[in-house]
Amino acid sequence: MIELEPAAEAVENPVEQFLRMDRIPHIWCPGCGIGTTVNCFARALLDCGVDLNKVAVVSGIGCSGRVAGYVKLDSFHTTHGRAIPFATGLKLANPSLNVVVYSGDGDLSAIGGNHLIHAARRNIDLKVICVNNFIYAMTGGQSGPTTPAPATTSTSPYGAFEPAFNLPHLVDAAGAVYVARWTAFHVRQLTRSMTEIFNKKGFCFIEVLSPCPTLFERRNKLGEGLDTMKYYKEKSKIRNGAPTSEVALGFRDEIIVGKFVDRERPDYADLMRERLSLELGNAYVEAPACVCD
Repeated sequence: MIELEPAAEAVENPVEQFLRMDRIPHIWCPGCGIGTTVNCFARALLDCGVDLNKVAVVSGIGCSGRVAGYVKLDSFHTTHGRAIPFATGLKLANPSLNVVVYSGDGDLSAIGGNHLIHAARRNIDLKVICVNNFIYAMTGGQSGPTTPAPATTSTSPYGAFEPAFNLPHLVDAAGAVYVARWTAFHVRQLTRSMTEIFNKKGFCFIEVLSPCPTLFERRNKLGEGLDTMKYYKEKSKIRNGAPTSEVALGFRDEIIVGKFVDRERPDYADLMRERLSLELGNAYVEAPACVCD
């Protein structure tokens, strides 16, 4: 008589504890890279051992903005372009929080561009993850500040011609203390960078290049999401410490990835305490107690 082995117990994916599984399956298109970035984010939370009760995720509007609704953390889905001001308020009200801004290139660098620049200038202690798919993906595939020329979009049917933002250079020049860029292919490196920003004080910015097979790739006849992942693998060159002025992106050109900036300077709260100390004549001024604790 043949004895059958007992059925193996179902093994839970370690990242599920960070997700609202009742909202799965998600709404992202097949081949989209946003889900991959969320997996990296969850694994970073595992690796760094941060207190989840002290983590808040803030997002704006767009495909990447839906991340806040899928993570099982205190999260805020805010108005278009205003993720950073909401996050700034959270951080100033409760300095003990690890506040993560998770949104897209259109939300953060277009309507939210002014907030991005000034949060970096002030060195607000935020961890900003910008998923860059080169267009406004959720609203129809329009051109955005990161659309490379001469890509075709719904609002540039004859090809984009406006110069695109070099986001790492922008936030570096504004004063960010940590700046990195990876693609949805570089899962280990992206996870490591996400882990590092949880141990970094000040304005941290990670740009993640992600496929948008439904709109950007299809309209530009670039294939499916897998084709873009192959492109990331073949065309990416890791240059840690590269000057951010040299990492601008072109259309189907070489992609410079890596950790570009990792420096120290006083954050906004430290500067505010220093100013108050000088005004009040004290050596140090404690941060006000948070009513949320």
